[in-house]
Amino acid sequence: MITVVGLGDDGWDGLGADARDAIAGAATLVGGARHLGLIPPDATRANRRAWPSPMTPLLDELPGLDRPVVLASGDPMLHGVGATLARRVGARRLRVIPRPSAFALACARLGWPAADTELVSLVGRPTELLLPALAPGRRLVVYVSDRDGAREVAALLREHGFGPSALVVLEHLGGAGERIVQTTADALPDAPVAQLHTVALECRVAPGTRVLPRTPGLPDDAYDHDGQITKREARALTLAALGPLPGELLWDVGAGSGSIAVEWMRAHPANRAIAIEPRADRAARVARNATTLGVPGLRVVEGRAPDALAGLDPPDAIFVGGGLTTPGVLDACLTGLQPGGRLVATAVTLETEQVLTAAHAAHGGHLVRLSVARAEPIGGFTGWRPQMPLTQWTLERPRA
Repeated sequence: MITVVGLGDDGWDGLGADARDAIAGAATLVGGARHLGLIPPDATRANRRAWPSPMTPLLDELPGLDRPVVLASGDPMLHGVGATLARRVGARRLRVIPRPSAFALACARLGWPAADTELVSLVGRPTELLLPALAPGRRLVVYVSDRDGAREVAALLREHGFGPSALVVLEHLGGAGERIVQTTADALPDAPVAQLHTVALECRVAPGTRVLPRTPGLPDDAYDHDGQITKREARALTLAALGPLPGELLWDVGAGSGSIAVEWMRAHPANRAIAIEPRADRAARVARNATTLGVPGLRVVEGRAPDALAGLDPPDAIFVGGGLTTPGVLDACLTGLQPGGRLVATAVTLETEQVLTAAHAAHGGHLVRLSVARAEPIGGFTGWRPQMPLTQWTLERPRA
């Protein structure tokens, strides 16, 4: 059994009897240097071990240690090591003794209902992950890694038109050195910030700022592209057919600008995607679009399907936007699709449409022709300019 004890900034003094007894009875005490320093020398005879970098070797060793106790911050199951251990060893081999999280304390100090406040963790992660959560009036609590965290968040907000947002820096929550500084992203003072701090935001936008939603169908000009992009209207319908659910993985085969993979990941923070693109310039563009639109975790595989699909994690959904006429591509996608998975493929040429027509005859599913016209100037008047018709084939594999 591995015991995980959550610590507040008040350290040993804030622990209850059960947490103190667990630490006193430990044979091995594991934690970060700051956490270990919060436990008095006479509180336990345990062998103290600080986390190495990377943590993996000690994480693997923990189940075999005698009476191990792991120290963590606040609630270990909220973006903490407790959640990591639960995935690795299972809940039955874990005992967790939590303390109030920085999220709970921040909401309490500010009087924000926790159910209406979103938590975003940027600890060890790119700041751009905050972007999909930004919306006028939205309240956010943001975990940051170090003393530059508040400044990095403020810089991102200013860059994307959210400079007027109320920004609160909460230092050493729950400890003797607790301090709260209320300002805006535009006016954040260039004064030192404590290493241990949390950021709270109430989002406000500058005039003229274009706010991008999480729903599919972002404007085409939100992307850097060379024309190889699934257009806005078709993209919204494609994402609807793919049906992203939280935590699912998408293969975007022949990704082009990566718009389908990007909007799949924007649909939910837990969603994952792999973009497969044979051209190096387009693969680089996919990565840039992913970062710009707040999903820097999108994995880009530079290679040509079907060979580039070998060894990839099995997907919950597959979009094939390019390469349908390459022998073996559609067969490899159908083979990789899991029970309950969805496959969507689109065609704009007669040759690729023939591939989809044959696939529909062989496997069933739904075949749809999409036609869109946009109003554009014609001399001094306005007329409808048709876009190229799009044929879409959708197949859903029954759940086991």
